[in-house]
Amino acid sequence: MCGIAGWFAPASGRHADELVAMAQTMAHRGPDDRGTFVDAANGVALVHNRLSIIDLSSAGHQPMPNEDGTVILTFNGEIYNFGELRSELAARGHVFTSRTDSEILVHGYEEWGAGLLDRIAGMFAFAIWDARRRTLLLARDQMGIKPLYYWFDAAGGFYFASEIKAFLPLEGFRPEINSAALRQYLELNFVYDRHETSLRGVFKLPAGCSMELSVDDYAARRRPVPQQYYAPPSVEPATGEPGEVERRADRLFEVLERVVCEHMIADVPVGLLLSGGLDSSIVAALAARQGRVLTISMGFADSVVDERPFARTVSDFIGSDHEEVLIRSEEVTSDLERSVWFVDDLFGDWGVISTMVLYRKCREAGVKVVLVGEGSDELFGGYSNFETCGGPAADNKSAWRRSLQMYRWYSGRRWGRELWRFHHTLRDLHHTAHEDAFSAVRLFETRHQLPHCYNMKVDKASMAVGVEARVPFLDVRVAAEGYRTPRELLLRDGTNKQLLRQMAARHELLPSSILNRSKFGGSIATTWMDHSASFRAFARDVILDPGGMTKSLGLERAMNAYFLKNRRGYAFPHSIGIFSILAWRLLLLNLWSRRYAVVR
Repeated sequence: MCGIAGWFAPASGRHADELVAMAQTMAHRGPDDRGTFVDAANGVALVHNRLSIIDLSSAGHQPMPNEDGTVILTFNGEIYNFGELRSELAARGHVFTSRTDSEILVHGYEEWGAGLLDRIAGMFAFAIWDARRRTLLLARDQMGIKPLYYWFDAAGGFYFASEIKAFLPLEGFRPEINSAALRQYLELNFVYDRHETSLRGVFKLPAGCSMELSVDDYAARRRPVPQQYYAPPSVEPATGEPGEVERRADRLFEVLERVVCEHMIADVPVGLLLSGGLDSSIVAALAARQGRVLTISMGFADSVVDERPFARTVSDFIGSDHEEVLIRSEEVTSDLERSVWFVDDLFGDWGVISTMVLYRKCREAGVKVVLVGEGSDELFGGYSNFETCGGPAADNKSAWRRSLQMYRWYSGRRWGRELWRFHHTLRDLHHTAHEDAFSAVRLFETRHQLPHCYNMKVDKASMAVGVEARVPFLDVRVAAEGYRTPRELLLRDGTNKQLLRQMAARHELLPSSILNRSKFGGSIATTWMDHSASFRAFARDVILDPGGMTKSLGLERAMNAYFLKNRRGYAFPHSIGIFSILAWRLLLLNLWSRRYAVVR
């Protein structure tokens, strides 16, 4: 795991000190090593901050060249099927000089070009400079686990980085708020547009997309366009044949066990974050089949929610070494203003702060890699909106009614300016899903919510403290099993994720108390906002700061009602129904705009 950046600007006259400044803003992503590559004649520059995980020697230094220096790689992520690809490439005559997974990309590109993207399974964002073709290839993994942002300067120069803040040192870059993206964030908790970001003129490469730039295109002033190389597979309808569920469960077990085994490969200590919920417990149980593992759970002070007893139950069952971390609201408050520097593109998941504290404590304990359970709910129907908005084909709800339910589920509002655009997005997904409402919800969750919110929470929180977080459920091979599973095999008798539960039961992975446990839902942060006096006072001062954005957005009256009069929300027909949700989003927005010195 690392931080990458660079540019493709043949006529820019950029200097190497700017390249170093870009890297320095992301030093936290790769504290173990740094390298640069500059081809001044072609206007290409690459930089790499390394977090050493596999092959800790200097053989893993990047940017990484091939034998004759005509292919140069800068890479952020992990390729989990690198072992089999290495064997295949070696059989074709390629010679390896390291044990890294990174070198697979160099030789794989030599062998297959951009076709390499159809062969790799992992989490990645990378750039490859091909000196012979004078092209720069950028790519982002299929499920959007790793971020990749880009920006064009006034002369058409192209700049890319793992984090938006890497553009701040560049001459000509001005961080201006993107008003359309801001509306999406305030209403829906994240910027769900596949291309736009919170800053005007800064874009994100969508999940499962690549982009190629060439010297000839630059000379002709043709801007590159992202190309989609991955599309989720279609649902495999249930046949109703005897033993079908068992066969599907066994197929999922075979894939997931292999993937978890590959995710445990590292030359540094590995731990597993264990909440005691179904998803993280399955990952921990599968990892424990390979040998004794370390599991880590967290609890929250000043909260009625404590999942640590469930995590202890799982740990005892699988025989792991188990540690617990208690996080207090004061720790989150003291870290909050510093932590928003790592958020980059706005998203309101409160967990980015609390998990950052947890990851930091993991790193202090010597754990450099952690496995987490994110992605299962989105792929296997774990949220209540799959039931309420993704009803069966016989459900006669109109497309508009489904969109309205989904909008309210995400926003905490009755209506807002984004509602109509959101409806069009869902309508397009419904068409892509062949009019299957359940699959349309899954596509929104996995193609919009995950890559722009939850995956970014995991990436930003872990990389802020130099920890690599791995997400086995979002391996493209596991994701394929989720996409292929129809609604009736996931939601039955009021219970969700049935196929996962069936798999875990058939292979005796977990105790029945965990298998049958309902999903915990809710936000600790909004609980603190209402019940922790110190956190509430801190949030009030930031949100109602005259120099902040609350007043200019027309939301000062609502927040005064919330903090000074203890109102929970506006009654119908006003749009805002839940003030605590809006307060959390405004808190992060005001802190973020301070740190980025955003021009409004």
